[in-house]
Amino acid sequence: MAALRILGLDPGLRRTGWGVIAVQGARISHVAHGVIAPSDKLPFADRLLTLFEEIPALVAAHAPAEAAVEETFMNNNAASALKLGHARAMAMVAPARAGLPVAEYAATVVKKAVVGTGAADKDQAAFMIARLLPGAGGATADAAAALAVAIAHAHARSARDLSARRVA
Repeated sequence: MAALRILGLDPGLRRTGWGVIAVQGARISHVAHGVIAPSDKLPFADRLLTLFEEIPALVAAHAPAEAAVEETFMNNNAASALKLGHARAMAMVAPARAGLPVAEYAATVVKKAVVGTGAADKDQAAFMIARLLPGAGGATADAAAALAVAIAHAHARSARDLSARRVA
């Protein structure tokens, strides 16, 4: 059985974390990670364009079969939430345009997948990413969050596969 690659994305307008993992059976391994950081000096539309261009470049470079994106938490500032929603749209549309199925996961589900509790903080999640994925140590908080999204998707896929086997 060949390894399945998953691209995880933690969208943001200033920093969009990305991470690619390989899943083979129950084994999950680190492939790559990083951050897309459009210049703060660019106009809003150009920052979105940077995300829209960089994400397909990641897909071409790492050949994931699926993508997963963290859902946005509700922000008290409506303007900030709307801008973050635009970045999230780029994180969903760009891999979909490349032909990848795209799944979404709430932050609590992502944290539970890597830490064991949905109430974990970002430092705990980053600590667990370094333990679960040798080679991912030193990942920034944004990249670690993206790798956590990919792991949450891998766990959700496994659960769906097991459920389908029991029904069949």
